[in-house]
Amino acid sequence: MSVTDEFESRSFERVENMKDLGVIFDSKLDFQAHIHEKVNKAYSVLGVIKRNFMQSNRETFVNLYKAMVRPHIEYANCVWSPFKLTDIKAVEKVQMRATKLVIGVKSLPYCERLQKLKLLTLKYRSLRGDMIEVYKILTCQNDANVSLKLILNQRKATRGHDYKLLNESFHYDLRKYSFSCRVVNVWNSLPEHVVKASNTNIFKTRLDKFWSNQDFKYLWKADPSETGSRSGVLCNYDNEAI
Repeated sequence: MSVTDEFESRSFERVENMKDLGVIFDSKLDFQAHIHEKVNKAYSVLGVIKRNFMQSNRETFVNLYKAMVRPHIEYANCVWSPFKLTDIKAVEKVQMRATKLVIGVKSLPYCERLQKLKLLTLKYRSLRGDMIEVYKILTCQNDANVSLKLILNQRKATRGHDYKLLNESFHYDLRKYSFSCRVVNVWNSLPEHVVKASNTNIFKTRLDKFWSNQDFKYLWKADPSETGSRSGVLCNYDNEAI
């Protein structure tokens, strides 16, 4: 039997999920298997903290959460960032449950707990991470051979900064919520002094200042698609007391 015949005669197993560099890719690319695994892992670690450090002070508990729980649900989230409401809520509920374990704030609504503990919604942190990644790509800080290609809008008539991205059309959610598409509107809404920062640390500082009054810092249901300077944060969303 020739090598070709032997190769063709083999039966290949069909797999629905495959893990690569710590991220589980599924056949639909909705990353639900990955989200399920990471959320369960985060709850498991949170249970360990609850059993062993329940009497710790507020600062210690928050530091343990940041160091041991949050990394599980933020690792490589530029790749698998959820776009379905159920998945977004599943991820956010990890932090909701964690903040309810802190003595003194457990009876407050979620947005108020975050402000008391100086935490931000995971949705906000995910979008902030996307913007930092866009900045690194456009300033050639990543390896150009493996980095995503972001297309700049060459029309000089458009208002805004010189690094505005081209807003392409798409028909399916799989494409619409991929990294290179979902970041376009938010990135284009940033002012010139933010996107033209001289280094990454300055970009982070200016971005945080520009977004200092954004609703979605503390309200996970708030729409981040149109960012800008807003005054005040109101906890008037349904189920925010979770």
